[in-house]
Amino acid sequence: MKNSASIPSTIQAGAKQALRTQAQQILPALTIFFSNLNYSEISPQRLSQQSNGSELDYQGLTRAQHLQFGQVMIKWQLCADNNQNSADLTYEANVLTSINSLSKNQNSFTAIAPPLLAYENITLQILGRQQLTVLVMPYYPNGSLANQLSAQKHLLLTETQKHQFIVQSAYLIYHLHQVGWLHNDIKPSNILLEGFLTNNADNSRITFDFLLTDFALARALHKPSSASSAGTPAYLAPERWQGQRATVQSDIYAFGIMMYEILVGERPFNLDSKNDEWLREWATQHCQHPIPILPLEYRHYQCIADKALAKRMDKRYQNMEEVLSDLETL
Repeated sequence: MKNSASIPSTIQAGAKQALRTQAQQILPALTIFFSNLNYSEISPQRLSQQSNGSELDYQGLTRAQHLQFGQVMIKWQLCADNNQNSADLTYEANVLTSINSLSKNQNSFTAIAPPLLAYENITLQILGRQQLTVLVMPYYPNGSLANQLSAQKHLLLTETQKHQFIVQSAYLIYHLHQVGWLHNDIKPSNILLEGFLTNNADNSRITFDFLLTDFALARALHKPSSASSAGTPAYLAPERWQGQRATVQSDIYAFGIMMYEILVGERPFNLDSKNDEWLREWATQHCQHPIPILPLEYRHYQCIADKALAKRMDKRYQNMEEVLSDLETL
């Protein structure tokens, strides 16, 4: 998600109504298109739009069945300009290809991201748009880590399960950094649960195979990048709000927010949805509010929270290996 200015509710309501009207034209046309590519049981999951100058791009997720791939999730983007607007998904496809290739070349690493099953860049006329970019990945029925942290499910988690979530998330981010990439949007909804294995003799012993998804904001670790405040505000490090570029430590800060969320069931910083100055308030909380204190039963994680969520980068963990070392000490 990219930061944007506050939008009045009347404009938001009008935009939602317009999107519903446009969906009645876009989704049936896409269903026919996907059917012609041998997809079946086609079920739209999400549709959104974003402004690109004077034009609007449409993006969505569609679940389907494929004879060769099985259950899949199709991520698509419909654009007016075939020269530039397809760059978002094209870029993400290139990142996925690079990460999967690098992780396979290093035998000590498990999978980091979902495999890219198919990628298409096609000229197609829908609502005057002429460029359809399609990215196909497996569908993971166990959902994301965010599903496990919902209010109802979080109450059932044991401390052992929460610790496993934290450690496996840390290893996943560590592996991503080791192959030379920053994610720049670490959060529970971007961690997929590939596997779910339960030991029937002890329900507290659950093993998940985690995968990172949504690499639209990912950047190569050792290549210079411009400063940007793009990201999810609830997880964005102080230096990012101050206009500095993303680093390993901004991913570590997002991990620290997520660790608190796994333990407590809610994020350490939250916002009043009625606040018109919501971006300013997010920046204030991340940059000026004190590091949150964990409840007594999780106080042994406080030293890790303090170093992961340090406002100054020189006080924060320098890499995920340091985080893992402290987690193993626990």
